[in-house]
Amino acid sequence: MKITKALITAAGPDQRNLALQTLVDRDGQRKTVLEILISEVRNAGIEEIGIVVLPDDIELYKSIVNFDTQIHFIAQDKARGYGYAVLCGAAFVGNDYFLHLVGDHLYVNRSAQPCAKHLVEIAQKHQCPVSAVTSTRENLIPNYGTIGGRRIPASTDLYQIEKVIEKPTPTLAEQKLIIPGLRAGHYLCFLGMHVLSPTIFTLLATKAEQTEGQKFGLSEALNELTTKEQYLALEKNDLRFDIGSRYGLLKAQLALALTGDDRDQILSELVEFLTIRNLS
Repeated sequence: MKITKALITAAGPDQRNLALQTLVDRDGQRKTVLEILISEVRNAGIEEIGIVVLPDDIELYKSIVNFDTQIHFIAQDKARGYGYAVLCGAAFVGNDYFLHLVGDHLYVNRSAQPCAKHLVEIAQKHQCPVSAVTSTRENLIPNYGTIGGRRIPASTDLYQIEKVIEKPTPTLAEQKLIIPGLRAGHYLCFLGMHVLSPTIFTLLATKAEQTEGQKFGLSEALNELTTKEQYLALEKNDLRFDIGSRYGLLKAQLALALTGDDRDQILSELVEFLTIRNLS
């Protein structure tokens, strides 16, 4: 199995604006969030990218990516939620495995290996869907899709997913999502990056019929995926930033700056700013 396609969803009410926000990347270059995500995908060895956007935004997005012919824009014709946005990519993906990212998250790797590249390698090695997850304190899990399961024997970062619940309460998580070996009060939550099989489109199409025009998410389909085929989670210690959250864009910019080429300069200026502030 070789993964050759990626799907980025960017048609949500906030995503359409957030993906076009400009940041300074770790190489010191000004880039939109979308361009940074595209770099993440291409560092994983994938060139053909589908981006789900609102129909009115297609020409604007094309100009942002300089009319790159390997980037395809997919119109989301109805506001039916995240699950429907992914389903819109079915024709582009076809009967292939694909990398999926969300357009309002940024990822900053703490190791030399970018998250998407590692995720793709694990999926190709095990020939199955894999989602990136990170250990998250229980007070934060109501913000994220969260998994339950068990660690793969002889592995330190790979888990068999047995259950997926979208934004659980800590009480529900304690009842259904405890994973032996994790630190007390911590759970494995999605990073917003997945390698998925085409089975997900069958499950999402069923959800689209069942919900009769209403919005539906991705997590319920991912939960069903656990019963259809082997589905793994790769635990990453990388940073993820929901740039739609309060100060999310600011925190993402700081993380990029403090892990990039201009780190020493930024640190020096931050120390100077804090010193002046404390003296005033």
